Amino acid sequence: MSDDLIQVLQQLGRPRVLVLGDLILDRYIWGDAERVSQEAPVILLQADRTETRLGGAANVAQLLRGLEANVTLAGVVGDDRDGRELMEKLVGLDVDCRTILTDSSRPTTVKERYIGRAQHRHPHQMLRVDREQRTALDAQQSRQLLQDLLPIIPDHQVVLISDYAKGVCTPEIVQQIIAAARDAGVPVIVDPRPGEDYTLYQGASAITPNRSETTRATGIDVLTTEAAFAAGKQLCTELGLEQAFVTLDSDGIAVVQADGQAELLGTRKREVYDITGAGDMVLATTGVAVANGVSPRDTARLANVAGGLEVEQIGVVTISREEMLADLLNGPRKTYQKICSLDELAQHVAARRRLGQRVVLTNGCFDLLHVGHVHYLQQAADEGDCLIVAVNSDDSVRRLNKAPDRPLFDQQDRATMLAALDSVDYVLVFDESTPHALLDRLRPDLLVKGGTYRREEIVGWELVEAYGGEVKPLSVIPGVSTTQIVERLRNTPTLTTPALSTPSTPLKRKAG
Repeated sequence: MSDDLIQVLQQLGRPRVLVLGDLILDRYIWGDAERVSQEAPVILLQADRTETRLGGAANVAQLLRGLEANVTLAGVVGDDRDGRELMEKLVGLDVDCRTILTDSSRPTTVKERYIGRAQHRHPHQMLRVDREQRTALDAQQSRQLLQDLLPIIPDHQVVLISDYAKGVCTPEIVQQIIAAARDAGVPVIVDPRPGEDYTLYQGASAITPNRSETTRATGIDVLTTEAAFAAGKQLCTELGLEQAFVTLDSDGIAVVQADGQAELLGTRKREVYDITGAGDMVLATTGVAVANGVSPRDTARLANVAGGLEVEQIGVVTISREEMLADLLNGPRKTYQKICSLDELAQHVAARRRLGQRVVLTNGCFDLLHVGHVHYLQQAADEGDCLIVAVNSDDSVRRLNKAPDRPLFDQQDRATMLAALDSVDYVLVFDESTPHALLDRLRPDLLVKGGTYRREEIVGWELVEAYGGEVKPLSVIPGVSTTQIVERLRNTPTLTTPALSTPSTPLKRKAG
């Protein structure tokens, strides 16, 4: 369930994160692709828009800024127009770029994607053109990068290595960074390059390979959860890792600990439009979580949410904490997950307020759920973004001078029936005779009541209006109320079921 994860997300601080890796500039050329070229059997793209975005380690830095982290970025750009554009974007994001070197001997890595729209919509990537140099940094550049990086590692709470195999993450640089971070007690998390030899990451705290990368690095074909666990365990053993976060696309993330503990944290189904940047998003989220001391299990759950939101977008986009929070709050929830305590509910209300959502609350006994309730609860839900139903406890119902045999159903049954309604987001059982205490704690934007109430007859109206909230009576279905239904049931004679008789055998027609 997501309730505890919402609390974890809200309690995240703004850590200082050091990112080392390959800096990439992504260029997107958008246009309509509606006919075949007369020159060759290829789709003709009528380009109408060009945009550039940050990629590689630069994108990790951007995503970290979206997650409210403070970022220092280390890497290399070329002495060219693309490098200057990349740097301008980073400076605009308030990324600390003092450890980014300029190398006139190599171009800035650029990935150019051509995105075609069919019938002016449904965009799809048609082609990618890469301009890059993959040779390792020379000795002078390596020395300069290490000279800049090593002294500042203790100033950060986590180090992320984003290795796209473009020449920055050499064994010498990576190993010295890992050793210095270990000495400083700073965790190091690696998003590795595809390959069979991961020894350059020896001694890192954690690694975040995807399914295919894990297969290549371990020789284990990661087709099942058990295979992912075995591969993760092998990585932890061979590289001296504390954890391996093996990302399994739509299956979620397999978290494997050095002591052999392993768990698959599943993710909900998404409409996948573009997997570009999903690995960067997982690395960035993992970094922020680890820097805040979040458990490996909850780290993977947060990464699932952020990565899932990323693949629902075209190209790389920044995912904010607010978007993650909204996804957790608005995602599918089981009936029992809607029933919560006042403390839990207060945390959810605070989260929804952070998102600017309008909170609606209603209260009552709801002793016998009927069509009148369903009608007015749907009305109440339509008044805002979130509907809370506060249900009187059994003792509270008895204190309200109901009939001696009321409530007909106990509080847990009544809460469960209400929580099963799609219109209801939360159900709270309260024991007080009036809702004043919970109104004062939750402060809903709107207090509603179904039935023949006037505004001033709704209990708690004066408290809600005093803090600036609204109070509103809703419509009622005539002749339908719990009291009326109970009275009709009491006055209805007990029906007996007549004994079933054996049907007579139909007569056979005479032949002829």
